[in-house]
Amino acid sequence: MNEVLKAILERRSVRKFTGEPIAREEMETLLQAASYAPSGMGKQSWQFTAVTDGAKIAALCEAMGKAMGKEGYDMYRPAALILASNDRENGNGLADCACALQNIFLAAHSLGLGSVWINQLKETSDEPGVRAVLNSFGVPAEHIVWGVASLGHPAETPAAKPRREGVIHWAD
Repeated sequence: MNEVLKAILERRSVRKFTGEPIAREEMETLLQAASYAPSGMGKQSWQFTAVTDGAKIAALCEAMGKAMGKEGYDMYRPAALILASNDRENGNGLADCACALQNIFLAAHSLGLGSVWINQLKETSDEPGVRAVLNSFGVPAEHIVWGVASLGHPAETPAAKPRREGVIHWAD
């Protein structure tokens, strides 16, 4: 089996991290992988915002927790985040960011890093407290954060979950 297929089949969502920082070079590799994802009509109107400062991650978690009514919200205490945002007027924004996040998750796996998709910012990006934090990170005001890659060195190796039956259909 080739390495790409192997990564697709072996990658799992990791929700427990060691707290060890991620090397800058590894973050740059993940960001490059994101930027090579396909985008609708080739617009590439996305932005990828890397956050590695623990205090900034905590500030975003606190703002999100308040917006969602979930005290103690922590995105699984990652070492780093990559926020995938896109212009709210781009009808392909969610799909574009989803493709980019998949590239990030597969690249992270290939580097021995753990990752998990966090999706609550798509509903809370415009809550005033959350938007203030996003603004401080340089996320454009006209962008929605469609997804977040929560990243770190894995403190667990999750087992594969069984795949649902009946999701593949041939229309020959």
